[in-house]
Amino acid sequence: MPVPHTPQDLLTRTALTVFRLNGQFLTASEELAKPAGLTAAWWQVLGAVLRDPLPVAGIARAMGITRQSVQRVADLLVREGLAEYTPNPAHRRAKLLRPTAEGRAAVAHIDPGHAELATRLANALGEREFAETVRVLERLASVLDDVTEGDPESAGGP
Repeated sequence: MPVPHTPQDLLTRTALTVFRLNGQFLTASEELAKPAGLTAAWWQVLGAVLRDPLPVAGIARAMGITRQSVQRVADLLVREGLAEYTPNPAHRRAKLLRPTAEGRAAVAHIDPGHAELATRLANALGEREFAETVRVLERLASVLDDVTEGDPESAGGP
């Protein structure tokens, strides 16, 4: 019997697949980050500020998680000497988070394993299909933002 393809069925299958992927990525991230003395959450927050310092709210928006979650991780990173808060010229109270040299070194320690996993995925999927997967996921995230923005029912889940 063919699989139904109603919009609701497709949304359910997409959400379940993304939840599964999230778990898979968290497991892989924990394994990659552990030898560097990081957790997946620490790596995620440090990774968000490697190029440019950001306020906690900006990191949360970029990652699609709560400001409070990022604040807890950011405070731990600062306490561990992996990141620091700096003044924000655009907003006196919302300090910027940036990695310290030690934080950058920890993330750099992850790079070889990260590159190896990326290569294995590219080889298994094919580089063209891998790039298309990224494009589709980025588009889905953008469209989901657009269609749920300001929608009080969107907070209820898929």
